[in-house]
Amino acid sequence: MKEAGLKLLSFPPDSPPLSIISAAKIAGIDLPIQTSSSASSPTLSFSNGLKLHGNYVILRYIGRLAPIPNFYGDNAFHAAQIDEWLEYTPTISCGSEFENACGYMEVYLEKRTFFVSHYFSIADIAIWSGLAGTGQRWESIRKSNKYPNLVRWYNSISAEYSNPLMEVTALYVGKKGLGKPVAAKSKEVKNVTGDSSDKAKAGSRSSSEIDLPDAEMGKVWLRFAPEPSGFLHIGHAKAALLNQYFAQRYHGEVILRFDDTNPTKESNEFVENLIKDVETLGIKYQKITYTSDYFSKLMALAEKLIKEGKAYVDDTPREQMQKERMDGIESKCRSNSVEENLKLWKEMIAGSERGLQCCLRGKLDMQDPNKSLRDPVYYRCNPVPHHRIGSKYKIYPTYDFACPFVDAEEGITHALRSSEYHDRNAQYHRIQEDMGMRKVHIYEFSRLNMVYTLLSKRKLLWFVQNGKVDGWDDPRFPTVQGIVRRGLKIEALIQFILEQGASKNLNLMEWDKLWTLNKKIIDPVCPRHTAVIEERRLLLTLTNGPDKPFVRIIPRHKKYDGAGEKATTYTKRIWLDYADAECISVDEEVTLMDWGNAIVKEIIKDQDGNITQLVGVLHLEGSVKTTKLKLTWLAETNELVNLSLVEFDYLITKKKLEEGEDFLDALNPCTKKEIAAIGDSNMHNLKQGEILQLERKGYYRCDVPFTRPLKPVVLFAIPDGRQQSVMK
Repeated sequence: MKEAGLKLLSFPPDSPPLSIISAAKIAGIDLPIQTSSSASSPTLSFSNGLKLHGNYVILRYIGRLAPIPNFYGDNAFHAAQIDEWLEYTPTISCGSEFENACGYMEVYLEKRTFFVSHYFSIADIAIWSGLAGTGQRWESIRKSNKYPNLVRWYNSISAEYSNPLMEVTALYVGKKGLGKPVAAKSKEVKNVTGDSSDKAKAGSRSSSEIDLPDAEMGKVWLRFAPEPSGFLHIGHAKAALLNQYFAQRYHGEVILRFDDTNPTKESNEFVENLIKDVETLGIKYQKITYTSDYFSKLMALAEKLIKEGKAYVDDTPREQMQKERMDGIESKCRSNSVEENLKLWKEMIAGSERGLQCCLRGKLDMQDPNKSLRDPVYYRCNPVPHHRIGSKYKIYPTYDFACPFVDAEEGITHALRSSEYHDRNAQYHRIQEDMGMRKVHIYEFSRLNMVYTLLSKRKLLWFVQNGKVDGWDDPRFPTVQGIVRRGLKIEALIQFILEQGASKNLNLMEWDKLWTLNKKIIDPVCPRHTAVIEERRLLLTLTNGPDKPFVRIIPRHKKYDGAGEKATTYTKRIWLDYADAECISVDEEVTLMDWGNAIVKEIIKDQDGNITQLVGVLHLEGSVKTTKLKLTWLAETNELVNLSLVEFDYLITKKKLEEGEDFLDALNPCTKKEIAAIGDSNMHNLKQGEILQLERKGYYRCDVPFTRPLKPVVLFAIPDGRQQSVMK
């Protein structure tokens, strides 16, 4: 029998089947979705008219259909085990049984990576979805570390399939830590006579949900419109992700538009990197457009406004013009005739000496209390060639003039703008009115501000141009490329931003919260390695240690098989950190991690009292529970890897710069520190971008992998949200 095409998954608005939707997303199966208030359970309809009913019936079908090996078991026994877990999953959502279920799964997962056999299956998806769907109850459990094996498993699934799972939870689960299920906007389902309504107004939903005004399901068009004058930073990321969030929620589309109206600041390099950054964030845009695509239409519209007496050319010097706008004083040019304005407009277009003295202003209202309406500038002369269209134009529209037109022209229904533009919203709509364009709804959200952080591209450019950083992707920068290079996982950034939602409340956010989220994602899966600080490192000689070195293969992560294995060498003489040696007393029993206990019998010092060597004996039968010190160590071999551990600090020393305060007065004189170290031989194989934990030292991202013995592997320290920098 030929497989019928999937037509539609329908379900009750207040009971989205997270496991089915997640499985389809992970498997790459296109599954059209519709909510229906008349549905009592999930229903999967096919193009031939057949239907399947029920959560786990449909999930099993997806498991068989998916192009993922062993998704529904590799044999009959494993398939039956999966069925057993699917039958158990509803226990998770039973209030009184929740804790018992968590306890049962905690014990079961003690030595397991997945619920069935050694591979990811729909059993894992069902249980993950069941836990996520309980909302704050599960989040409280995660934070308490009451069930470490269950949390480790949950976090590893979240990290491995972060993009589809974040997309599903953003749409169907409340934003506060994967909170309670949210009622999706429901389309009215066609009745038997074929009548339908495409107006899908918001029904009941959780208090954390915020609606776009007059939004219709399937008819929402949004745009993310960065200026190509720098790389995308964390503030832009919030705008981009909120556009995607609303597009997904209303089954709409996002346009990526480059607001390229200032050739002095813009370049193709910035365009290319912005596209890269947007794709790194997982933003799915319908198409790419440029404001410069509309330059000819904008010029024609400007000339039309001149002829209608709604715009005029002004040659008032810029400083004087700004003062007149503040004081509500009309320009001497405001009463010029249409003929005179058109004459000067042509001088501007030609870029003549006379034209370069002028700008085009809208004739709005110089007495309006909202100063953005006091005859804003529409066009300025600029002889600098444009990065896309060269020297075709000598004049360029301002953002205030171009944006209302292009939004309406491209069919944008809702323009998301940060609340710093609030006073210019009236200007935006007045300009659309004068242009005779359709009104576009504006939705405001609060700008994302971070402590000790500059988000102004002008100020960030100063650091680049003055060599204070290594470029726009420097780990000290708040750019997407910078924070990813520092070791931030994109899923942590997405969760951080979606937790704030589209609130209009202004907040100064702490980086610690973001890095704490990041730690929860990387800790369950990142491999463990060992390093010893180069400076003053010393040897511990174990008199009863192995006469010949030997090697054991051990896991890179004791609770996550997916991290792989590593080779650990054991020798009679081992390297220790000097700081650890200072803490040891004679005859003290210590634990050598991944080996066993040893007793330090002798501490040898030089004439200045500095420790130069330790002597001890292995005591492998000793209990690790009785020792105070658990020490990392490295075998004395010639296979160790030279490391450079790099710590970073904030670029400025003030949490928040006050209005008018110069950032140059708050520069941090020391923002980077490099520490030489040696690492285990397995670190020869680290790849660029790989995240690891150096045991007892913290998390790191490999920025420069091994190339040759004399060139160190460069590891960037990743903040964990609580650990103090070594630079403090």
